[in-house]
Amino acid sequence: MHDRFIRIVATGLGSGLLPLAPGTAGTLVGIPVYMVFARFSWSLYLLSVVALSLFAVYVSQEAERIYNEKDPGRIVIDEIAGFQVTMFLVAPTVWHILLGFIIFRVFDIIKPFPIRLCERSLPGGYGVVGDDIVAGIYGNILLLLLIRFVI
Repeated sequence: MHDRFIRIVATGLGSGLLPLAPGTAGTLVGIPVYMVFARFSWSLYLLSVVALSLFAVYVSQEAERIYNEKDPGRIVIDEIAGFQVTMFLVAPTVWHILLGFIIFRVFDIIKPFPIRLCERSLPGGYGVVGDDIVAGIYGNILLLLLIRFVI
């Protein structure tokens, strides 16, 4: 039962099992999670993201054990958590969500410094989730700047 639960959660309800772009599919699953979190005060949102991220570390570490593989692409709970970081303090409009989605995916894919370093040097679930959290921080900064000065 435990392993089945971990598989379901780690793969973002199966979205990470898609053969093409599982990380993108996992990030899509993050949108309804964001819609729930967006109703919270900023402090409760932040607390929820921290709790989700810690849960994602545990789930990712367990999923690596189950799949006997280091950071398999089918684990997407890290993308779900990272997207929540990108959307912190952002109003839930269609344009903000679309732009946040694109920005997060770009940072998650290209992994500018120190994102790749987090992925490679942090152990277990921390490495799986850490790079997405940093990508989310970069995404949040860029998204908030664009909203403030461009959009």
